[in-house]
Amino acid sequence: MKTKLAEQNIKYEGWQLCPHWIYKNFKIQGDAIVGFIGECEVKLTEMVDIEDVINNEPIYSKSMLSFISEQFNIGLVEGVFRQRLLICTIKEVLEKRGFKIIRNGDDLFFDGKKLTVSIATKSQTSVLIHTGINIDSTNAPVNASGLTSELGITDIENFAKEVMNNYAEEIDDIIMASTKVRGV
Repeated sequence: MKTKLAEQNIKYEGWQLCPHWIYKNFKIQGDAIVGFIGECEVKLTEMVDIEDVINNEPIYSKSMLSFISEQFNIGLVEGVFRQRLLICTIKEVLEKRGFKIIRNGDDLFFDGKKLTVSIATKSQTSVLIHTGINIDSTNAPVNASGLTSELGITDIENFAKEVMNNYAEEIDDIIMASTKVRGV
């Protein structure tokens, strides 16, 4: 799996969760994960999570570290497993830095406050994952925490690269492990 941290800020509005967005914008073809920093504002009309639409829960973050991953030749259930693996990877990186993080499904919490948003969906050609981690929780529509505002993490770029590298290595290792066993 290829990784890339975008140099420019990108406002995440939900429409970016579409097939080949990574290929079209970063010229990375195949399974990939891209990280970027920017405001996040997903209106109900762009929501993929039907539960959030029903509950009238748009997403907003003044500053968010977002990851978009596109992965091919897998089904939605496997895509959700991979989404959860990304969440667990983020949790591990934060815990390695000394933070007590709670995971509930595909959500992470710090000090009882929501730290992340995440969704996995299927397109005609791939599985798409968006996971966002608040950097600044100011004006979030829910009781939220942020990497900088509450956890004091300021090296967001290094944090993002560590998460993406660990995740990509884990995915690659899983695929490699599947090639070394004898069928029974």
